[in-house]
Amino acid sequence: MKKTLLATAMLGLFASQAAIAADDTQELRQVIEQQQKVLKDLEKRLEETEKRVEQTADAAEQGQGKSATTIGGYGELHYNNMSNSDAEIDFHRFVMFFGHEFNSKTRFFSELEVEHVIASHEEDDAGEVELEQAYVEHDFSDALTGKAGLFLVPVGIINETHEPPAFYGVERNPVEKNIIPATWWEGGLALNIKAAPGLAFDAAVTSGLKVEDNFKVRGGRQKVSEASAEALAYTGRVKYTAIPGLELAATAQYQADVTQGDTDVGEEASATLLEAHAIYTVGGFTVKGLYAQWDIDGAEAKAKGRDTQKGWYIEPSYRINDQFGVFARYNEWDNEAGDSVDSKKKVTSVGVNYWIHENVVLKADYENQGGTLDSDGFNLGVGYQF
Repeated sequence: MKKTLLATAMLGLFASQAAIAADDTQELRQVIEQQQKVLKDLEKRLEETEKRVEQTADAAEQGQGKSATTIGGYGELHYNNMSNSDAEIDFHRFVMFFGHEFNSKTRFFSELEVEHVIASHEEDDAGEVELEQAYVEHDFSDALTGKAGLFLVPVGIINETHEPPAFYGVERNPVEKNIIPATWWEGGLALNIKAAPGLAFDAAVTSGLKVEDNFKVRGGRQKVSEASAEALAYTGRVKYTAIPGLELAATAQYQADVTQGDTDVGEEASATLLEAHAIYTVGGFTVKGLYAQWDIDGAEAKAKGRDTQKGWYIEPSYRINDQFGVFARYNEWDNEAGDSVDSKKKVTSVGVNYWIHENVVLKADYENQGGTLDSDGFNLGVGYQF
C-alpha cells in the first residue's frame, strides 16, 4: 500500500513538472515569436531609412540640398502724417516669395503681393492682389543666364531690390515711383551676360506700357493682366561693379507705341526711357544718385506737356553701426516737363533707420514737399524680410 501511494505521488509530481515545462515552452515560444516580429519591423525600418538616405544623397548631388523649395517674403506698415491730407495708417504691403530649384542650373521664382490689406469689389477699396514675379531661370553657362515669364524690368535702383530693410525712408522714393515707374514688372524673355568680372549686360523683350489719354507712364503699367502686346518693349542695361563699393548702371528702353494702337488715346506714340544711376559706399558712408527721363512722340502727348517726363534724386546716408543709420534725400521730378508752365515736384527727406535685426527695421523720417506739392509732415514705419 505504501509502495502504491509512493508511486502515485511520484507520478503526480512528474505530471506536474511536465505541465510546468510545457507552459514554460509555450511562453518561450511566444517570446521568440514576438522577438522575431520586432526584428522584422526593425529590418523594414532600416530598409526605409536606407532609401531615404539614398534619396537625400541624390538630391544633394543635384544641388538641391535639404529642400529644393523655398519660402520667403517681406512686409511693411506705414503711418503717414502730412499737412495736406488726413493722417493715415496702412499695412501697405504683404508679400510672399515661393521658389523651387529643379537642379543646379534651373530654378523657379515667384512673388505674390497683397497691397493695403483688403482686395474686394468695393469702390472705395484701395487693396490689390498682384502677381509681381513668376519666372523660370536657367544657367546656360557660367556667363549666360536666361529667364522667361513674369519678372521685374532691369532698371533703376529699387525696382529689383525693394525689400524694406534694403532702403532708407518709410516710402519708396517718388522719382523712381513716378518716372521709371517702380515697382514695374512685365512678361517676356531676358538674358543676363557676365562679360567680365564686375561687368554685366541685361537684355529683355517684354510686354510694354499702355498709357491712358493723360500719358502718365505710371498709369500705363498693364501688370501683364490680359496685356495688350501690339507694341513690345525692348530693354538693355549695362552694370559695372568691378571696383569695391561702386555700382554704375545705365538702362535704355524703346517701345514703338505706348498707346498700343488705341485710337481713343491718340495716334501712335513711340517712347524711349533713359536711366542712369551710381552708388558709392566707403566705410559706413553711402551716396546714391539717379536720373531718369522719358521722351514720348505724338501730338497728344506734346499737347499735354507729357512728351518729356523726367526726374532725379541724390541720397547720402551714414550707417553708424549695425543698428542705426541716418539719411537725407532730395527728389525732383516732373511728369509734364514738356509744358512751358513750371510743374516740378520737390521733396526733401531726412530720417533714421533702426535695425532691431538685420532683417527687421523701424523707420522714421520728416518730409518737406515743395514745388506744386506744398506740404510737410512725418512718416513712421516698420518693415521685415525673411
